[in-house]
Amino acid sequence: MYTMKPIVLAILGGAALLYLISCKDPQSNEDVTNTVNKSGAIESAVKVEHLDSLHDILVTTHAVWVHDSIIKNIVYRDTLPSLGIHNTYAENQDGDTKSVSVKKDYEIYITVK
Repeated sequence: MYTMKPIVLAILGGAALLYLISCKDPQSNEDVTNTVNKSGAIESAVKVEHLDSLHDILVTTHAVWVHDSIIKNIVYRDTLPSLGIHNTYAENQDGDTKSVSVKKDYEIYITVK
């Protein structure tokens, strides 16, 4: 049977401790904001609209803020293939559930550099 040397255990334990200390609470993300710095910022919005059974529209909007006013709005529209339909259950106000078919939505991931 193989046993680990104490130095290896100490290194692994230290690495595990550093990893746990470096992990922050995901709810305390300091980069998330509820307001826009209107003195100089670019505010972006991305959404997907369902066009028809075969196509969706990706709408990307940028508002450029300078000195507390929007100096430019930029809107891009791109046609995407629809992801199709999936079946799920929906509940009304009375609590009744019913099987419904809804269009699949794209997941949106944004990388800011």
